[in-house]
Amino acid sequence: MASYSVQKQGSAAKIEAATSQIGHMCRLTIDKEPQYVRATGIVCTLGPASRDVAKVKEMIKSGMNIARMNFSHGTHEYHAGTIANVRQAVEELNKEGEMDYNIAIALDTKGPEIRTGLIKGSGTGEVTLVTGNKIKLSLDPKDSEACDDKVLWADYPNLTKVVKPGGVIFVDDGLISLRADKLHDTYAECTIINGGVLGSKKGINLPKCAVDLPAVSEKDKGDLMFGIEHNVDMVFASFIRKGSDVREIRKLLGEKGAHIKIISKVENEEGIEKFDDVLEASDGIMVARGDMGIEIPSEKVFLAQKMMIGKCNVAKKPVICATQMLESMVNNPRPTRAEASDVANAVLDGADCVMLSGETAKGKYPLEAVQMMHRIAREAEAALFHESIFDNLRKFSRATEAQIDVAVALGAVEASFNCHASAIVVLTTTGKSAQLISSFNPRCPIVTVTRDERTARLCHLYRGLFPMLYKAPRGDDWSADMDARIDFAITNLKKREFVEVGDNVICVTGWRQGSGFTNTMRIIPVV
Repeated sequence: MASYSVQKQGSAAKIEAATSQIGHMCRLTIDKEPQYVRATGIVCTLGPASRDVAKVKEMIKSGMNIARMNFSHGTHEYHAGTIANVRQAVEELNKEGEMDYNIAIALDTKGPEIRTGLIKGSGTGEVTLVTGNKIKLSLDPKDSEACDDKVLWADYPNLTKVVKPGGVIFVDDGLISLRADKLHDTYAECTIINGGVLGSKKGINLPKCAVDLPAVSEKDKGDLMFGIEHNVDMVFASFIRKGSDVREIRKLLGEKGAHIKIISKVENEEGIEKFDDVLEASDGIMVARGDMGIEIPSEKVFLAQKMMIGKCNVAKKPVICATQMLESMVNNPRPTRAEASDVANAVLDGADCVMLSGETAKGKYPLEAVQMMHRIAREAEAALFHESIFDNLRKFSRATEAQIDVAVALGAVEASFNCHASAIVVLTTTGKSAQLISSFNPRCPIVTVTRDERTARLCHLYRGLFPMLYKAPRGDDWSADMDARIDFAITNLKKREFVEVGDNVICVTGWRQGSGFTNTMRIIPVV
């Protein structure tokens, strides 16, 4: 199977630029391949369907950039094995081919959740709840393993203090709903509004309620320590409601985990209301639409998505769009048309990454799901009117004398439009310069040349960044070393068919060795 890392680009100079958004849309056609390589990152959840080394290698070749471990399921031993498999797969692929892969690893916390108990003492037990019937929602631990159609247990002792009479309680992703009729200290008398078959240990959502669960559970604390020990690159922090939740996680990570990026999952009404606070404290955001679609009206979810992606774009922080993106591909080899449009619209909204959950963790078609995500994202990016997006983003980033790095990023992106560049090459230590350029959404790929392995892996969080790990030792002659890294980048761009002879490449470098000195831009023709 051909690797996604080789994606032939059309000649940028041959693209006839439109002068308006509507003009650009009128030029779109279904008869041609996209002119540019995929810029959007793909996050894949690894599970029973995809965690063995051979399958992980195929997932990477299909387009996976970030491997997600879901700590709502599985033991530490299980996840340690999956992480080891990812690293082995990367090592084997890099030995087998000429292309180097740099796959990031993400730990997704379970977070503060409310769940039901066991149905009749069994983890696989089920019971049918009939619409219109009465049911007791108990908070007494003695009922935790004796749930049936008369009594349901919840593991949140303060439930009757935060729910109001007449309030709705959702169970199992909203498939079952209850109305709280009468509230007591240790139980609530409820009416089943929407019934159905209920299994054990299902999630409970309390919309419009100020839930006072701790931001980090004891399980989460142990999982975070596991993440530090196994050198994960980022944490997807579940159910973040306010900035202090993020700061608590950062404090727990401490100095040993200071390198780990915190991506806050916003999935309830409080998190949306306090989004500015959450965004300021976070390294990035995940628009987690599963629980969000229960906590707020379904018709409002797309508004929340657009708001969060827009604010992340302005703040120059990465944003991931997640949950049920290609859900039908858990069982089917093709997505629905609505799912394909959902992925495309997330890309058009400005998401840096899109995510697959059950599709790759437990689905029948994990490889096909990644490949489909890759193709949809690439096609959607062709519909973006980049010049207009750039003008809008520039209005929020007026460079000042103290923001030389922003001015250089703006200049590089504008030059890439003006000279029809096929790529932007950035020599970087920390990745910050490349991330800034990404935030202004150039049409062409941004090749990030670095000697730091973690910097290379974290590049996948940002739209359009293609990391290239430069392994040659640092030479005494800094200028010669810089030229060698540029040659390395252009050589690899040719191998990947990103550029061809006669194309222009923008090179962004520093004026001296080290991080924080990026201020130079050159236009280099490919020979």
